[in-house]
Amino acid sequence: MNTAHHMLVYGCEEPGSTKAVWNCGEMSKGSSAESHSPCSGSSQILYAWARDAPRLELPDGVGFKVGRETPIKYIVLQVHYAHIDMFKDGNTDDSGVYIDYTLRPLNKLAGVLLLGTGGVIPPKSVEHMETACEISENKTIHPIAYRTHTHSLGKVVSGYRVRTDDRGFHQWTLLGKRDPLTPQMFYSIENSDPIVNGDYLAARCTMISHRNRSTYVGSTNEDEMCNFYLMYYVENDEPLNMKYCFSQGPPNYYWSNPDVGLHNIPNIQASIL
Repeated sequence: MNTAHHMLVYGCEEPGSTKAVWNCGEMSKGSSAESHSPCSGSSQILYAWARDAPRLELPDGVGFKVGRETPIKYIVLQVHYAHIDMFKDGNTDDSGVYIDYTLRPLNKLAGVLLLGTGGVIPPKSVEHMETACEISENKTIHPIAYRTHTHSLGKVVSGYRVRTDDRGFHQWTLLGKRDPLTPQMFYSIENSDPIVNGDYLAARCTMISHRNRSTYVGSTNEDEMCNFYLMYYVENDEPLNMKYCFSQGPPNYYWSNPDVGLHNIPNIQASIL
């Protein structure tokens, strides 16, 4: 983590550039160098690493489907550096990710759904950044692991499956909850019960700011992010078409908004470890 702040592995329909290495443009806002996104066309995040996290082992028989006849025709590694001082004298870096692959088709295909928000954190405040999306596809997904990510203001990130019971009440089942400043690896899911059509997935980041300024969502260390990654698999099916679940975040979006329609919100449990 003293070299590469964090790394993301994208599955791309087309890469953002035909070059072997290119500038993604997120950190070097003042740079005049040509920059491109990690992907051109459809994209999804397959894996993320930060803060000296150990390797990820998928369950037996589970893998990501990649190749010519799939939406993932290219794999792109994005490396973020907190600073570049170590490279100014000509030193280079070999940070990366080892990927195991098989040519044998698997009947348990993995996917990652990224829940996140936009928004702003006011100065000297405690703020909840929240998002929720309904599973509207006729698929059964089996959660495997979760990962949390914020920058320096995040204290707790929690993710839930929300299901409506026979009486019309919302039942909140914890998928994972973590201090995002611990190693940002994929951790084993808290509850592996299947998630089905009609369920909601919801995430909350509890942020505490002692700054004298507002903090906006963005990619640099001066900004903030609120991310909850859910890794899952489907059996004898294709992963969800939905890859991202994002809200506007504060001050416009909260779970308690009437138009969001969530009830029985576990306000205390979702905000403390």
